[in-house]
Amino acid sequence: MKTSIATVTVPGNLREKLETIAAAGFDGVEIFEQDFVAYDGSPADVGNLVRDIGLEITLFQPFRDFEGLPDPMRRKAFDRAKRKFDLMTQMGADLVLICSNTHPQALGGIDRAADDLRELAEIAATRDLRIGYEALAWGRHVSDHRDAWEIVRRVNHPNAGLILDSFHTLSRNIDPNTIRSIPGDKIFFVQLGDAPKIDMDLLYWSRHFRNMPGEGDLDVTGFMRAVMATGYSGPISLEIFNDQFRGGTPRLVAVDGHRSLVNLMDQVRRAEPALKIPGPSLPAPVVCDGVAFIEFTTDTAGSERLGNLLRSMGFQHARQHIAKAVSVWEQGDIRIVINTDPTGFAHSAFVMHGTSVCDVGLQVTDAEATRERAEAMGAEPFSQPIGPGELPVPAVRGVGGSVMHFIDSSPDLSQIWTTEFNAVAPAGRASAGLKRIDHLAQTMNYDEMLSWSLFYTSIFDTKRSPMVDVVDPDGLVRSQAIQGPGGNFRLTLNGAESHRTFAGRHLADSYGSAVQHVAFATDDIFATSQSLRRFGFEPLKISDNYYDDLAARFDIDEDELAKMKAGSILFDMDENGAFYQVYSRTFGEGMFFEIIQRVAGYDGYGGPNAPFRVAAQKRDQRAKGIPKA
Repeated sequence: MKTSIATVTVPGNLREKLETIAAAGFDGVEIFEQDFVAYDGSPADVGNLVRDIGLEITLFQPFRDFEGLPDPMRRKAFDRAKRKFDLMTQMGADLVLICSNTHPQALGGIDRAADDLRELAEIAATRDLRIGYEALAWGRHVSDHRDAWEIVRRVNHPNAGLILDSFHTLSRNIDPNTIRSIPGDKIFFVQLGDAPKIDMDLLYWSRHFRNMPGEGDLDVTGFMRAVMATGYSGPISLEIFNDQFRGGTPRLVAVDGHRSLVNLMDQVRRAEPALKIPGPSLPAPVVCDGVAFIEFTTDTAGSERLGNLLRSMGFQHARQHIAKAVSVWEQGDIRIVINTDPTGFAHSAFVMHGTSVCDVGLQVTDAEATRERAEAMGAEPFSQPIGPGELPVPAVRGVGGSVMHFIDSSPDLSQIWTTEFNAVAPAGRASAGLKRIDHLAQTMNYDEMLSWSLFYTSIFDTKRSPMVDVVDPDGLVRSQAIQGPGGNFRLTLNGAESHRTFAGRHLADSYGSAVQHVAFATDDIFATSQSLRRFGFEPLKISDNYYDDLAARFDIDEDELAKMKAGSILFDMDENGAFYQVYSRTFGEGMFFEIIQRVAGYDGYGGPNAPFRVAAQKRDQRAKGIPKA
């Protein structure tokens, strides 16, 4: 099945758009009329450019305000259409999109519209062209694909067919299963677009907030299942209008678009295997069993500071690499790797970002299958030379140029910690009760959030939470949680729009380092807090006003509240359970650790506490306007 994308979806001039679209792996392109008109070249030049790059023109669009017009407007509409047919012939495009009329003088009537389209189809046939009719969600008389299909059915011409667009159907809450009764050979083209659910004017919603399938809230999978059930075998194409994409990076938009189509069709195959949809067979979305390790890159001085912080949290230096300056710190099921080796990827990441998380290892069922699915979804492969005694571990690039390794229970990978590392005699300090990594928080520019959300949800068996705003004293940060079944794998993606926010400052100071904080889970926050104090851990100091407010909002025992205040422990509660959290002071370029306890069915991340945590962290950092030492 051919993949396509409208030029309006990708930023840049026409040549830049086409080159980027081809590089992302698309087969074809919809030429948006505005992009053609703005191009300094003839229709033939555009056609040659498209074909020279390795694409084909799948659609020319849009042709507006055609059917149902009174004379003399009707005659003018036919004249306009003939002119478009001329340039399509020169360009080498054989299908044009005619969207339902929105003109205030357009006349209603299915037969009137069918008569006009039949006459136009006859003209198109003389030039070996086809016309496709689409119901705009805000069309004056036709806004439903069922009405558009009835018009096409009455046209009854081989050169006239239906064009379907998921946004126009789903934005009006039309049941996509009504598509299943349409003959597949009369569907000439399918356009796809998702969108967040927003209660606003349909036209404005469409022109500014569409996004890639899987990035929004519409049931694009259900729509595409219905389309494929008709026997449709034409192109699947993206038509996305989005302010964020218009100002984005062309390559990122195009790669995300192709990823979204591959993932969508994989979902359709799995949801309705009887359809026998052609295409590559991919490994299933991966169930991640948790974080196998977090790797920091730093220098010798940074390693000493980080090691002292880990000791104060109850970690033990447990293993040392057989040949490199790489140490492993352990507590419970948590592994923290500190890499100070002067060679390899980790060192280059340190040169770029300073002390930072350069690598995240994920525990999966099948590491090689995970890598295969990730690369099929457009992830960039990663490898580096393997030293003596080291094992090859499947990996891809992640957020901020970091690396994501995949670990499974195969004989080699399950023994990596004993194969590549020598045990270190324990120092004798007791554990602080930290059990596992609860979640990672990755910070990025806001305009990358949709991309990385799609990255994770297309590779792993995960769900997205609604996006929320985190209030910073100097702006807003958008946050979205991604979670696997059972909560073994959790991420929060935090999008910074301003370098003045705490998250934005981390991005600026670290030159784009991704992981800003790691959250460890304990089963008893108060026992852990006591251990931390004994070990010399310095928690982030929370304002006394916070605890006064807490006492007013929740019915908390006075002794417990006193313990929370003494340990700088924050608290939240919902209808399912309770949540406790304590933070380390910041280190490096705005990184920090979090220790949490989930009680009963609490499944969130302490969102109501975020503004108070951020304010405390900003007090803990150097003052505004003070340069780095």
